[in-house]
Amino acid sequence: DVKLGGLGPDYEAIKEKKHKLKLQKEYSRKIKEYNMKNITVVQRLPTKAQVSPVSRQKALEYAKKIPRPKTFMTRQSDQEGKEERAGNGPGFPQIPSLETLWSRHEKEKEVVAAFKALHIL
Repeated sequence: DVKLGGLGPDYEAIKEKKHKLKLQKEYSRKIKEYNMKNITVVQRLPTKAQVSPVSRQKALEYAKKIPRPKTFMTRQSDQEGKEERAGNGPGFPQIPSLETLWSRHEKEKEVVAAFKALHIL
């Protein structure tokens, strides 16, 4: 008896898979029951160690002695704000005058023209 392929479902293969799945579920159920019966009481984790009042006092004293960072004032008076906007405030470089910038520009133009004349650029 030779069974040739067909277009319909293979009921025998489905029955075998169903039987295997049923055996797997039964095995897992038995293992679960066994584990539930033989569970040992899990030891609780040790509670958090309490900090002694002496060490707490030492820590608070140490915290008082640490120098605090300086805070910068975010709001300044209108007069101070106007002075800094003018460019004369501390931390800002001096802005060169227009004449010095113009003379520097002219000198750099002459240097570039000289390089072009020598065909360096």
